[in-house]
Amino acid sequence: MFFRVASVVAGVEKQYGKSRKEIAEITRSFYRMMASLEFMPNSPTLMNAGRDLGQLSACFVLPVDDSMEAIFDAIKHAAIIHKSGGGTGFSFSRLRPKNSTVRSTGGVASGPVSFMKVFNAATEAVKQGGTRRGANMGILRVDHPDIEEFIRCKEDNSEITNFNISVGITGEFMNALANGGDYDLVDPHTRRPTARLSAASVFEQIVEYAWKNGEPGVVFLDRLNQDNPTPSLGEIEATNPCGEQPLFPNEACNLGSINLKAMVKQESGRAVIDWEHLANITRLAVRFLDDVIDANNYPLEVIESVVKGNRKIGLGVMGFADMLIMLGIAYDSEEAVACAEKIMSFIQSEGRLESERLANERGTFPNYEHSVYRNSRPMRNATVTTIAPTGTISMICSASSGVEPIFAVAYTKTVLDGTAFVEINPLFLDYAEKYGFYSEGLKQTIAGSGSVQGLPDVPAWIQQVFVTAQEIDPKWHIQIQAAFQKYTDNAVSKTINFPHTATRDDIAEAYLLAYELNCKGLTVYRDGSRDEQVLSRGTDNNKKGGAAVSQNTIPASGIQPRPRPQVTMGVTEKIKIGCGNLYVSVNADEQGICEIFTNTGRAGGCSSQSEATARLISIALRSGISVESIIEQIRGIRCPACIRREGVNVTSCPDAISRVIKKYIDAENNGGNPLSPAKRNNAVQAVQQPLLAAVTPDSGKTEAKTGKPESINPPAAGPENTCPDCGMPIQHESGCIVCIHCGYSKCE
Repeated sequence: MFFRVASVVAGVEKQYGKSRKEIAEITRSFYRMMASLEFMPNSPTLMNAGRDLGQLSACFVLPVDDSMEAIFDAIKHAAIIHKSGGGTGFSFSRLRPKNSTVRSTGGVASGPVSFMKVFNAATEAVKQGGTRRGANMGILRVDHPDIEEFIRCKEDNSEITNFNISVGITGEFMNALANGGDYDLVDPHTRRPTARLSAASVFEQIVEYAWKNGEPGVVFLDRLNQDNPTPSLGEIEATNPCGEQPLFPNEACNLGSINLKAMVKQESGRAVIDWEHLANITRLAVRFLDDVIDANNYPLEVIESVVKGNRKIGLGVMGFADMLIMLGIAYDSEEAVACAEKIMSFIQSEGRLESERLANERGTFPNYEHSVYRNSRPMRNATVTTIAPTGTISMICSASSGVEPIFAVAYTKTVLDGTAFVEINPLFLDYAEKYGFYSEGLKQTIAGSGSVQGLPDVPAWIQQVFVTAQEIDPKWHIQIQAAFQKYTDNAVSKTINFPHTATRDDIAEAYLLAYELNCKGLTVYRDGSRDEQVLSRGTDNNKKGGAAVSQNTIPASGIQPRPRPQVTMGVTEKIKIGCGNLYVSVNADEQGICEIFTNTGRAGGCSSQSEATARLISIALRSGISVESIIEQIRGIRCPACIRREGVNVTSCPDAISRVIKKYIDAENNGGNPLSPAKRNNAVQAVQQPLLAAVTPDSGKTEAKTGKPESINPPAAGPENTCPDCGMPIQHESGCIVCIHCGYSKCE
């Protein structure tokens, strides 16, 4: 893939007079830069360079003018862009407000929000190049008459799901907010004020809905245009879907990011930034991105014209949090803020120098005479730097995303088809092994909570540098963003990840601080405030401990259990109860105990009640309730049948279940469980392999290679020997097929 991309992009050099030999050398340089994971272009470049599609840009902005023809042209053009792998941003601020008169038809306008739903439906129908769903940004000016409807348009998380939304904040609004005053709402069609609103009231609504589900974000429009490199060509009204790339209507930008994790070297036994290498990669990356502009196959001619008129590129970074960890610097510190400024100042300076070199070699961008550079220095590109979120490419590089702190030392990422991937920070594992505090138990503990804070086995300085997003005070998030923004031509994509316990005042303070520190926008997200989220701290929720407890199963609609795994392993124990025998199965996957099954023996008993108890315990386990809490609640419950019967040591079916769970946990903690976490994980992973010997269906036990039976219950080898409800081994009794684990039966 890297060679395919390098060849296509370097091939552009021919039109600038490079010889075949020179092009071959540039190709090798581009290839080495990517193959060493030191720089990565945006995903569409990786996916499409050298293929028939050939569309290499990630971000576009399309105009939405106030006519039916223009609106549906924008929808059509967005569909074309999504199909090619790009994302689109829109300003809906030109659309007349809801219920205003449409003179040409005599009807009334339906307003921006209604048309956003049409855009959303079109996006839903288009799959980006067969790889990912289209993404949109919707922006509405805070002075639009429909602003309150816009703010609450995603109150229902199932509505407008293919849009990020941001309120376009003006200086007038911020002044009114600071002074406790009102501001004008302006009809975009007539340009006349239609009403006045309290700035404080509107701001409270923005904060309220951001607290509820993370939207809307805010974009400071005056700041975007303050840094507009070609102001005479018009105003910037919108950004790409993640907010880092302000663009004119019908403009696109090519992004790429330097992996700062790869810019650290060892010098005299300590980690330092390799400034010389960073300079070389920066210059080569700028050349690469400028070549992409010419190698690109644009989805629309008008976009090609605007892009080549300004030749904007966006060189950013990823792996900043990794770099800080390698340097021994805590993210939430003045030292980190200073490091951010120094790094981005250096990249912007080197990037502009390379753009100037390219201008002298190839010519300035066509709109140069309309730019802020015309009386200062020649430039090949109207903008050079952008900080993108780097979701996919940071995974390729095994680096932290953008300029974000690490989300968690261990996290679960849920992707397009609902599949969950568990990741544990490789730098932490390296440090744990290097400094001698690694253990499998520690790994499991961190995998459960996502955090290392307060763990006695982890040195204090390690806890400081491995601080995670939700453990960082919001002011440090924003100070880091502001530090990078200070030396970034375009904008910085940054999300302030709040813990579930964050208040509305916390959100409000973050927005105000971002404005005070000259950020160009801000997005916030309170953990667990949506039914679904891409990243979740840890791998399970059955751990105690304040901030370390994962909130990913506490959505707005209540706690939701994680799905039952396809494969579980466990133990089954027969216990004598007042009604006869009770079979209790404790099953687990690689994350721990996840379900309980019970079945009563032939003597009968209250099977429905014990089954109900087992089902409730199972969903509690998969919902993050601690095992200890469950045991505490059900042990000692008394049943007259058990109390009266001689030789029975349990007091009820729930008490019997609690004893089996407790025995399982105690054995696991003492290393005596045949299915310890490591062994269980191996067994689950190898379920399709002959790791365990033949299954004996009549007993539900596995015969090991030594001939000694083990009291474990792996899935049976063939579907004819497994329960269709739970997948566990079945028995044949008295002409019936019976599952002792879940109670399924089928008479032959």
